Amino acid sequence: MKQLTQRFVNSVEAPGRYYDGDAGLFLWVKSASRKSFVQRVTVFGKRRDIGIGSVKWTTLAEARAKAYENRKTARTGGDPTNAGSAQVPTFAAAAEIVIDLHSETWRDGAKSADQWRASLRDYAMPRLGKKPVDKITTADVLAVLMPIWNGKRETARRVRQRIGAVMKWAIANGHREDNPAGDAIGAALPKGGNQARHQRALPYTEVPAALEAVRTSAAYRATALAFEFIVLTAARSGEVRNATWAEIDVEGATWTVPGERMKSGREHRVPLSQAALDVLEQAREIADGSGLVFPSVSGKPLSDNTISKLLRDLSVEAVPHGFRSSFRQWSAERSNAPREVAEAALAHVNRNKVEAAYQRSDLFERRRQLMDQWAAYLATESADVVRLRA
Repeated sequence: MKQLTQRFVNSVEAPGRYYDGDAGLFLWVKSASRKSFVQRVTVFGKRRDIGIGSVKWTTLAEARAKAYENRKTARTGGDPTNAGSAQVPTFAAAAEIVIDLHSETWRDGAKSADQWRASLRDYAMPRLGKKPVDKITTADVLAVLMPIWNGKRETARRVRQRIGAVMKWAIANGHREDNPAGDAIGAALPKGGNQARHQRALPYTEVPAALEAVRTSAAYRATALAFEFIVLTAARSGEVRNATWAEIDVEGATWTVPGERMKSGREHRVPLSQAALDVLEQAREIADGSGLVFPSVSGKPLSDNTISKLLRDLSVEAVPHGFRSSFRQWSAERSNAPREVAEAALAHVNRNKVEAAYQRSDLFERRRQLMDQWAAYLATESADVVRLRA
C-alpha cells in the first residue's frame, strides 16, 4: 500500500479517507480545514477506530509512531484506548475534539471554530499543545495568561475560558479531576489593569447633529441610509447591513430579523417608525436586484468598516454600535418607558431566569410607541440643528 507523505497531508482538500501503510493508519479529510489522523485497529477481537489527532497539531511521523505503538499494545493483548496515562490525549488533540463537538451548535460555527483555533494557537499551544491534559497545571495556565493579562485583557479571558472548556472535557472523560483554568487561578491573576472598553458613543443630545452631518455628506447613498436606519431602529450594524427586503413588512411597519442574524439566536421583530419607513422608501430607489435593502456597489452587503469609516471621515466621535447606547440613555432620561421595554427594543436577553419565565411577551406594541417617540425626538432636534446652521 502506498504510504502518505507530509506534503500530501498538508495539501489534500478532497473529502475522504487516505490510508497509510499497514498499521491501519489513515488520514480522514472532512474538508480542507478539518483533517485528522485515525487508526483502525482490532482490540479484543473487535474493530475500533482510534483518533490520533488533528493535522494542525500532529505530524505524519508522530501519527505513524503512535499507530505502531497502538498496534503493538493491541497485539500483546492490551487495549490502546485504555492503556494508562500514555493514552491520555494532548491538549492540542483534546482542543480539536472540543471544537468539533461544539462547532455544530455554534450559530456561526465555522467562524467561531476559527476564532478558537487562532487564539489557542497563538497563546496556549506553545506551552500546552504537546502536554497530556492530565499533566497541565495551574502554573502552566498562568504562564499562558500572564503575558497578555494586562495588555490584552479580553483576549486573555477568552483564552482562559477556552482552556477551561478543554479541561472540563478532560474531567468528563476521566482524564483528570480538576480544572486548572478554574476558580483557583482567579486569585493568582492580577486585579485592575486594562478593563473592558465600551463602544464609543455620543450623548443622545448629539445624535441629531450626527444624523444631519451624514445626510448632508457626499457619502454613498446606501451607506448614509443604512446609518440612519441603524439610529432609528437602535439595531446592530450587522443586522442592518445584511437586511433584505423579504424581512420588511411595509404595511405592518415591521422588520423581522431572523434568528441566525441575531446575537441571541432568536427571531426579533422591530417596529418601524414613519421615519424608518421613509428611509426604506428612499432605499427602494437604489434597489439593485440583490434583495439587500442597503447594497454595496458590488451588490453585496456593506462591509463592517464602511459605516465606521464614514463616521470617522465626518469627525463623528462614535462607532455604529454606540448609537444603541445613545438610544438607551435617551429612553432612560427622556421617555417614560419601563426598563424592560427599552431592553426589549435593544433585543437584550433577560438574564434573570425568574423574570424571563414570567415575561414571555416581546412587548411589541409598547416598543412601537417608544420607537415613535425616539424618531419624533430626532426629527425635532434635527430641525433645530438645521435652523442653527442656517
